Amino acid sequence: MLCDWCQYRNEVAQSLPSELSPAAGQAAARFVCLRKPDLDHRPLRLPYTHTFNWLLKAVTPYRRGFFCGDQSITYPYLEREAIPDTLLIAGGIVITGLTIALGECYRVRFRGVHSRAFVRNLYVSCLYKELGSFLFGCCVGQSLTNMAKLSVGRLRPNFLSVCNVTYASLNCVPGSYVAQVTCRQPEQKMVEEARKSFFSGHSSFAMYTMLYLAFYLQARLSWRGARLLRPLLQFLLVMIAVYTGLSRISDYRHHPTDVITGFIQGGLTAYWVVSVCLSPPSGAVGLGTNVLMYDLLCQSGLQDEIMSTMPA
Repeated sequence: MLCDWCQYRNEVAQSLPSELSPAAGQAAARFVCLRKPDLDHRPLRLPYTHTFNWLLKAVTPYRRGFFCGDQSITYPYLEREAIPDTLLIAGGIVITGLTIALGECYRVRFRGVHSRAFVRNLYVSCLYKELGSFLFGCCVGQSLTNMAKLSVGRLRPNFLSVCNVTYASLNCVPGSYVAQVTCRQPEQKMVEEARKSFFSGHSSFAMYTMLYLAFYLQARLSWRGARLLRPLLQFLLVMIAVYTGLSRISDYRHHPTDVITGFIQGGLTAYWVVSVCLSPPSGAVGLGTNVLMYDLLCQSGLQDEIMSTMPA
């Protein structure tokens, strides 16, 4: 397979326009070898991951006890959330998905990209690879989040309020461990949700979607005027994710450690999808290295000369 990649690089180098300088031709050949997409079965894993995620939701969380007098679970229950689930999902998927769709359509229409994928339509092949990988990462991240919530069963900060009990009504000794508690909450679903504190799904999903979009902008926002615009947009995206996680603390839905863990999980998932799932087979280099390679091309001033020859 590695020899095939080298042969592909040589073919691209021979097909480059003759007016390119030797330095630009060599850089383009190396860059294309790194960027050549592999439109394989990875995005097709989406239905299986979605099914696994649905099965996790059908399982009840672990019934963890608490210590009598623990003040971390005595916060009030707030009906209104700063960022509800619908806004989180719609915002994360729509903003990232729409940006990727517009970016790939622009590349196909105006940058003259080409692809050797089995899908001959350039628009479909580019959107399939980028959006498919993004949605696959969403399913992976949410599956890990739900699995942690169900297996750990950490109590939310508003657990006693949701359960509609107090330490006085439990008549427990301060410092003693309460293994079982009978909640006075008629809606059992609310009690189960109050046992799913670790880790924050809002913070993990927000960090994944925004960081993935930041990686995408790093690789695609290539014009010279974007040297300041690109890091500004990336900073704003990360700040949106951070605000989403912090709002879960102020809404008394999660402990600070839940939010921090969600940030880490979402960031690692985004990096994994970009650097592993979008990488060529047989140990070739992935998008994470492509970003670094493109930065080197920008520094050498060759990016505008070779971008028209880049494949999808």
